[in-house]
Amino acid sequence: MVEQTIASASSFRYIDIGVNLTDPVFRGTYYGKKRHEDDMNAVLDRARNAGLKSMIITGTSLAESRGALSLAKDLGFFCTVGCHPTRAAEFDKFKGGPEAYLKALDKLVASNLHGKGRAVAIGECGLDYDRLHFASPEVQRKHFRSQLSLAKKYHLPLFLHSRAAHADFVKILREEGFGEGGGTAVGGKGGVVHSFTGSPTEASELMDMGFYLSVNGCSLKTEENLQTAKAIRPDRVLLETDAPWCSMTGGHASKQHLASLPPSLREFYFPPSTKPENCTAGKTVKGRNEPCAVGGVAWVIHKLHEIPLETITETAFKNTVDLFGLEIEDEDPSDSLG
Repeated sequence: MVEQTIASASSFRYIDIGVNLTDPVFRGTYYGKKRHEDDMNAVLDRARNAGLKSMIITGTSLAESRGALSLAKDLGFFCTVGCHPTRAAEFDKFKGGPEAYLKALDKLVASNLHGKGRAVAIGECGLDYDRLHFASPEVQRKHFRSQLSLAKKYHLPLFLHSRAAHADFVKILREEGFGEGGGTAVGGKGGVVHSFTGSPTEASELMDMGFYLSVNGCSLKTEENLQTAKAIRPDRVLLETDAPWCSMTGGHASKQHLASLPPSLREFYFPPSTKPENCTAGKTVKGRNEPCAVGGVAWVIHKLHEIPLETITETAFKNTVDLFGLEIEDEDPSDSLG
């Protein structure tokens, strides 16, 4: 592969499709304890400087979806509305029961389909068999199906989660009409399996069904993960950080590829960090992932596929705009987030 000359971070543009900006760590609070002052503005400045043009804030429950919508409106971003599989028990505990919970999600979507900060996907929903202490497989499957009805009703893409549950995950999607073309025949609009960590075979099946796959630091931890990431076709790839989670660390298999990241990009994608209690201007917080790191994810994908970085970033950018139907006012890679 012929390496390209990298000018600066402003040469590339990104949309982080999965970021948990409602997490209190971005306001300086960790596990209920205040460790430093609110530095959300600094986080957003670093994202802007790294080439991010927008973000999609993840809704992981009814309450979190409300918070995501509020923050998305304040910041001019987008968000998802749904209930994460590990939170699925909330449906049954809700006053009025599962029907009332689903109706509340429905109402939230219906009232936020247009304008600044709108809901662009149903989710995060799916199955997680790695953490069954939060919700049983039966409970997860039931409420995964119910949320698929919202995607059909509002013709919105799905923001999906699948962990150690591929067979049941695909079975439900197929049974609900999402087995071909992303579910267009039943009113669906496809979707993305975010933070993808499955096998190349699983990736191929999901792509053939019409879904996109999104990668972050957790998608690039092991050599097996790298093989899967390499198997994801560029026309089906999206980029995310899942911040503040899924950091790219020195112990991951991705390190071998990040070693070649030019200093002109590293300073923007991975700024110097410090402990939370020492948080100061210009530094990130150790262990807290940020949207600016999405460029590092793109770099690894570019190395795995052996195609120019700009090809990966522009393809992922356009995939994102197409899937979620986004209106990005800033189309000039040399400009920044509004």
